[in-house]
Amino acid sequence: MYNMIGKLEEIKKQAGEEINSIGAIEELKKIEKKYLDKKQGELVQIFHSLKDLAGEEKIEVGKKANEVRSFLIEALKSKAVEIKAKEDGGSGEEWLDITIPGKKIEIGHLHPITLVRREVEGIFKSMGFNVADGPEIETQWNNFDALNFAKDHPAKDGWDTFWIKSDKAIDPDSPERLLLRPHTSPVQIRYMKEHQLPLRIIIPGRVYRNEATDASHEFQLHQVEGLMVDKDINVANFKYVILEFLKKFFKREVKIRLRPSFFPFTEPSFEIDFSCIICGGKGCRVCKQTGWIEMMGAGMVHPNVLKNARVNSKLWTGFAFGFGLDRLVMMKYKIDDVRWFNSGDLRFLKQF
Repeated sequence: MYNMIGKLEEIKKQAGEEINSIGAIEELKKIEKKYLDKKQGELVQIFHSLKDLAGEEKIEVGKKANEVRSFLIEALKSKAVEIKAKEDGGSGEEWLDITIPGKKIEIGHLHPITLVRREVEGIFKSMGFNVADGPEIETQWNNFDALNFAKDHPAKDGWDTFWIKSDKAIDPDSPERLLLRPHTSPVQIRYMKEHQLPLRIIIPGRVYRNEATDASHEFQLHQVEGLMVDKDINVANFKYVILEFLKKFFKREVKIRLRPSFFPFTEPSFEIDFSCIICGGKGCRVCKQTGWIEMMGAGMVHPNVLKNARVNSKLWTGFAFGFGLDRLVMMKYKIDDVRWFNSGDLRFLKQF
């Protein structure tokens, strides 16, 4: 074993001297073949002889042989760079051909939901609204109870809401039971508790619904919630804000209509439709020949919600609304399948 290690040391020393004395690439190739050739190289011969050694000896000699091989490869590489630089009139540093055309850098693309979200935020900011945020994992109290949902409301069922499992036994009706928020409305409660009135906010963010995925439904979607609380706020204030938003977003005059509806957290409640921007209200495939497109749910904030947020409903009133950001993006860019948003397909993203 010691004879072989001595041989390796000798090869390392001799090869190092020969490499340092060489001044041409062709001579360097001969040295590489002499020591590292896969069939006849001096170092390869030692690797072949490892099979004749015992276990510990084989490990020791193999480790030394690998060390010498790494030394030779690095020495040959450094010498080649040095020789090339001298041949090109350089100073010995790595040579760079500045005439080679550069590689085009791929520019990233913002997601269409990000683009529209920024546009929506900008429009509402111009009308004096602040942008609020809140946790995506919520308590049952903030998400349902404080928003005036009945204890047996169907939205609480496991078919509609993603409940988070706990290691501890928790009462299904416990206010502290955790879930993935199915809407951004719980941020209303958090914000009213922590800020002084009056207030104007929008709450864009991800929400989660226990739904089957298809062309128009996803289990994860994006929503924009709006809330305005002040003295003497009424439906007329809401209509003005929404009309102004739609006009700025679609860059044209838009009509809206309010249809009576029901939501636990607003009273009165209504659905908002706006005139189809594709056909101008005449009827087309997009609006199903009705001339109208359903956009959002809205209403005047229920007194119980204000009470749960520690707001005096006798002094303050407000309106709230919520709409799907994904649907707004689909209408703006004429996207026919919501699943494109999470596909990660660069052919889709590069269009925006």
